[in-house]
Amino acid sequence: MNKTNFILKQFRVICIGSMLFSCNETTETAKEELKTSDSSVAETPSVETAITPFKVMLIKHSVADYEKWKPAYDAHDSVRKAYGLTDIDVLTEIGKPSQVLVVEKMADVQQAKDFTKLPELKNAMQKAGVKSAPEFSYYDVIRNDDSRIDAKDRVMVTHKVRDFDAWLKAYDGESKATRSSEGMVDRVLARGIDDPNIVHIVFAVTNIAKAKAAIGSEAKKNLMMSAGVEGVPTIEYYRIAD
Repeated sequence: MNKTNFILKQFRVICIGSMLFSCNETTETAKEELKTSDSSVAETPSVETAITPFKVMLIKHSVADYEKWKPAYDAHDSVRKAYGLTDIDVLTEIGKPSQVLVVEKMADVQQAKDFTKLPELKNAMQKAGVKSAPEFSYYDVIRNDDSRIDAKDRVMVTHKVRDFDAWLKAYDGESKATRSSEGMVDRVLARGIDDPNIVHIVFAVTNIAKAKAAIGSEAKKNLMMSAGVEGVPTIEYYRIAD
């Protein structure tokens, strides 16, 4: 082999070796980048969609005849709007349709309270056949799922807690999935405006037998006690009216 051929052969070996080394380095770099990318994705926490809190007023009373009361209620809409109130829902108690619950969104708490004292409201209620003194309550809604759901039945749980943050930790620890398996889908979580330790929760009921069994169970009572619930909760079953 002459000297020129030997040099050319050695040059080809060096080039091939360099290419192999370069390919191997590129592969290792790609692996590291992929590993870093996977790690970054795995460590990204899930973020719940937050809502802008809003305020609601609940009006509860009994009526002589719902079919006669509803048109009178609808006719009073302009007065409610003048006081910053927007209709959200009208519900009737399951098994007792004469018991009505009205949910109004409030633009201003004081305006809403002024509305409840109107002589005109009292007269309108009397003409509409309202039989009992209306009960008014005011809440800050901090969670609200208004996505479409076919279930019209609702269970509302209202109770006082010693410490809201401690209660919320226990409530979230139970998980939505657990409550869903018990026939209850989370819809609304609200705190009292006049007393922030009053908690009002609304669930859509997909299976009323399961929901009642779960709410009345010792496990649920023990959970409430450990979460700092004080006194006996108010539990009401309603249906969204057509």
